[in-house]
Amino acid sequence: MEKQELKNKVEEPFVEYGEYTYADYLTWQLDEMVELIKGKVFKQAAAPRVNHQRVSMKISGELFTFLKGKKCEVFSAPFDVRLPSKSKKNEDITTVVQPDNCVICDPEKLDDLGCIGAPDLIIEILSPGNNKKEIQNKFEVYEESGVKEYWVIHPNECTLLIYTLTKGKYQGSRLFTFGDKVTSQAVEGFVLDLDSVFENIQ
Repeated sequence: MEKQELKNKVEEPFVEYGEYTYADYLTWQLDEMVELIKGKVFKQAAAPRVNHQRVSMKISGELFTFLKGKKCEVFSAPFDVRLPSKSKKNEDITTVVQPDNCVICDPEKLDDLGCIGAPDLIIEILSPGNNKKEIQNKFEVYEESGVKEYWVIHPNECTLLIYTLTKGKYQGSRLFTFGDKVTSQAVEGFVLDLDSVFENIQ
């Protein structure tokens, strides 16, 4: 596909027509980032805002420190995660996402291109314009592909919601905010103090 042709297709946040694979994705040369969810092209939101970056850097730093010397690793966007993992052939994969942060405990899922298969933990930080994508479309593919734990953070509202995979379905937590310390079931022993995460939010 020509660059201008694809650019025209991603002017809207969601493209209803066409079905693409990771093999197609690798050939695209665009000025903006896109994600592929079940063969459909999603336009990434504009560059993350300051509050988004503050939260992302704080969490990735906490995870990096906690995981040092352990088998699990934390990665931050831009980082391609290919789902689901039924096929490891790029031409068969129709979902490629770039979570804000993710933790992968199985080194077999990592290659030079990123991750193939479900990370143990995925953290998405909402930005204006991408809330529907995060909450609806990514929720579905993360649940279906077996992501053990999915955190959704709203930086401007200083809230965190945790979805934990239980018998193949996500169970949502209460809404966490200032004064809460949250623990991860997917990353055993990891505790995050939300006062620290949200302290510089403006």
